[in-house]
Amino acid sequence: MSAIEVSGLTKAFRTYKKPPGFSGALKGLFHRQYTQTVAVDGVSFKIEPGELVGFLGPNGAGKTTTLKMLAGLLYPTGGAARVLGHTPWERHDEYRRQFALVLGQKNQLWWDLPARESLELNARIYGIPQARFETTVGAMTELLGVQDKLNVSVRELSLGERMKMELIASLLHQPKVLLLDEPTIGLDVTSQKTVRDFIRRHNAEQKTTILLTSHYMADIQELCERVIIIDHGKIFFDGKLSDIVDRFADCKLVTIQCAGAGATPAEQLAGYGEIIKQSPTTFTLKIKRDRVIAVCKALLDELPVSDIDIQEVPIEDVIRQIFAR
Repeated sequence: MSAIEVSGLTKAFRTYKKPPGFSGALKGLFHRQYTQTVAVDGVSFKIEPGELVGFLGPNGAGKTTTLKMLAGLLYPTGGAARVLGHTPWERHDEYRRQFALVLGQKNQLWWDLPARESLELNARIYGIPQARFETTVGAMTELLGVQDKLNVSVRELSLGERMKMELIASLLHQPKVLLLDEPTIGLDVTSQKTVRDFIRRHNAEQKTTILLTSHYMADIQELCERVIIIDHGKIFFDGKLSDIVDRFADCKLVTIQCAGAGATPAEQLAGYGEIIKQSPTTFTLKIKRDRVIAVCKALLDELPVSDIDIQEVPIEDVIRQIFAR
């Protein structure tokens, strides 16, 4: 049985459209105009137990709304979803003990209390024995490097330290499904790597099913083999991350290094492809996939080439192009 199974999930929001000015406010008392926004439109996908799947899309695409419905925080307009055999918005206690939701821009820890006290409160809510609590917190704080921050008030923690504590709080009860919404937002590169390594290790050891949204492609590339791309509430792509480049990138990057001084004229290079970068002895061209071999052969014949490198277009550039479409 799939850990997460979503079929035709839809969520529409109705908002009041107020005319400007005092007269508009008076008119709204007797005759209101509403607009309907479809945030999620017929989304369907399946995620198997233990999978770590990236959930991508531009701002406003419907990612967070989908996660909130899977967590039971929002009731859908239509469609169905089953998570661990439960309907999320029915909010049965048995289900709520088996999943966790981490929102990168929302705090679940008490702002004025030390992090340890918030963790102990969560442990009491989930009925976690004290010995197991101490062992779990000790292991996770060591992995995340925040052992000395447990007795510090949450408001005095840095953003990275706070996010690590949020992860620990969400994983105390060892959920089978973890929904992560922008867990590394605003973190420095060191904290991002620490959080990514922790998520990867936890997924490998505990076989937790993880659905991850992030605008940092480094998170997705390092953690996820499969990605789901959503835009305007609809699934645009569902498959292996490696397939995105093959399917949507129609160019490759060819870097040529020439022996000797003197730059190759830009006019000469422009005939082979788009010039991305150029220095006196090195240049990079973006070339259509079906012309790469022919162009490389021509460059080797015409220029004193000392080195040649052919690479795929960076995945973040491909994703950016997809969103732009």
